Amino acid sequence: MRAIWKGHIQFSLVTIPVRIYNAIDTGLTISFNLLSRDGHNPVSYEKKDKVTGQPLKTEDIVKGYQYEPGQFVIIEQEDLNKVKLKSEKIIELEGFVKAEEVHHTLFESPYFIGPDGDIAAKTYGLLCQTLKESGKVGVGKVVLRDRETPVLISPHEGGILMYRLRYPNEVRKMNEVPQLLEVKADKEQLKLAKTLVDSMTTSFSKIEMKDHYYDALKAIIDAKIAGKEIVMVAEEEPQVVDIMTALKASIEAAKKKPMEKAKGATMKVEKETKKAARRKAG
Repeated sequence: MRAIWKGHIQFSLVTIPVRIYNAIDTGLTISFNLLSRDGHNPVSYEKKDKVTGQPLKTEDIVKGYQYEPGQFVIIEQEDLNKVKLKSEKIIELEGFVKAEEVHHTLFESPYFIGPDGDIAAKTYGLLCQTLKESGKVGVGKVVLRDRETPVLISPHEGGILMYRLRYPNEVRKMNEVPQLLEVKADKEQLKLAKTLVDSMTTSFSKIEMKDHYYDALKAIIDAKIAGKEIVMVAEEEPQVVDIMTALKASIEAAKKKPMEKAKGATMKVEKETKKAARRKAG
């Protein structure tokens, strides 16, 4: 695993040399190249003036901020170089808070933080254990990819996990969503709905978290490479039924699932027993 950032975690007078690593495996994302339909040649990204249509070189392109419709102020690289922030090589923690105080809409990308060297490992381990036992998370700021961003650090599987956060003013308000009505639920419907939720309650680890789109797309790619025919599965349109009928049917289906699992497990044991008996007899 290759580090993407090297610096320090700093809070009060404590400084810990650390490295940041991507927590997301981008290798599991399928990407495509643009090709010409005739000849299948790679297509380059053409930089053209949208008004004149003239092709432009990199040195002919500048950055502009639109402050009024059609009015831009030009920002040169030297202007950007003047924006040097204190936290460029430091994850500066400004305080420790309860995890539940940070709303999940603020969470963005996860990163792993590891110690930078053997000496740092002890202080790093102390911070990790302190966060774990206190039930607190650290909140601060760091500069990643030329932008200062708020971050949160928390203990995770013997190490420290860092989340890049959104600023609260970037998140829209729920009341901006159209057609949100204060509907008083029917008592009987609510009772059935709660019964259904209770019957479907499980642990997160038992719920399948798998990218089926990736698997389906990869199967199509592999089939095309092998020159095989691609078989499409017709998608069935879900049937919309009365809410009470749907709730009652769902509860009945949920009750049957444990029975089906138990029946399947019993049949499996019986099959294994018969196989063992045949092997012993033979």
